[in-house]
Amino acid sequence: MRWIRDHLVLLLGLLVLAYTFIPIAVVVLMSFNSPANRLVYQFNSFTLHNWLNPCEDPSMCHALGRSMEIGLLATLGATILGTLAAFALVRHDFAGRSASNLLIFLPMAAPEIVLGSSLLALFVATGFSGQLGFWTILVAHIMFCLSFVVVTVRARLAGMDDDLEQAAMDLYATPGQTFWRITFPLVFPGILGAALLSFSLSFDDFIITNLNAGNTTTFPMYVWGVAQRGVPMQVNVVGTVMFLISIAIVLGAEFRSRQRARGLARSTTVTETASHLPARSAA
Repeated sequence: MRWIRDHLVLLLGLLVLAYTFIPIAVVVLMSFNSPANRLVYQFNSFTLHNWLNPCEDPSMCHALGRSMEIGLLATLGATILGTLAAFALVRHDFAGRSASNLLIFLPMAAPEIVLGSSLLALFVATGFSGQLGFWTILVAHIMFCLSFVVVTVRARLAGMDDDLEQAAMDLYATPGQTFWRITFPLVFPGILGAALLSFSLSFDDFIITNLNAGNTTTFPMYVWGVAQRGVPMQVNVVGTVMFLISIAIVLGAEFRSRQRARGLARSTTVTETASHLPARSAA
């Protein structure tokens, strides 16, 4: 009992992680499944057929490609606009700044069904009711990803010390040089995190997309449609690949940050050693 009390927090953390990763483990397991019946979602026998033939259903790959295309374009648009808005909200004082900070949170707080129906009403009122499709989905995704980008980048900017920027300007750096060599590298982790979050939100969205899609089918809409007649196991292959890519990005960022920290510590050690050399030689 004493050991349990000493490690209670660790045990609870492991239980939470296990509970979180159980659905992902099921997806990975089902990607190697050869089902006896498409209507029964249970593991039958091991096979590599799903991985060797991911586009056995061409409509699934078409929907996946459309989701990737929309996700990348929405991420690009939302990241650029959101970063500019975050810089404006943090670095500049203008009329309506407090109201803008409040309005930024409304799309995040509003339910997706409300946001999706509002965007649909907007498209219908502006005459796009017969042209719902790729471009209306893209506009809708940029709209609801924008708030997440602004909040993420603004948090990075608010916690950043401006002493380095002031030092660069004291050393006769131009505003452009200060931004690209000092400000942007410091803000880039926040921008990258906002971009990854935007892509995941866009790729995963169903409610807003379904209301504004018209005849366009994205990957979540495809999964929802085929679920009524049996989900193909290749869907689990796509989920596993997306999960592995996410893990690779996180591990790569962590590895790079540790390398940078080691390099900084090494350079600091060399500098301290060099500063003590004259004192030792004089002694």
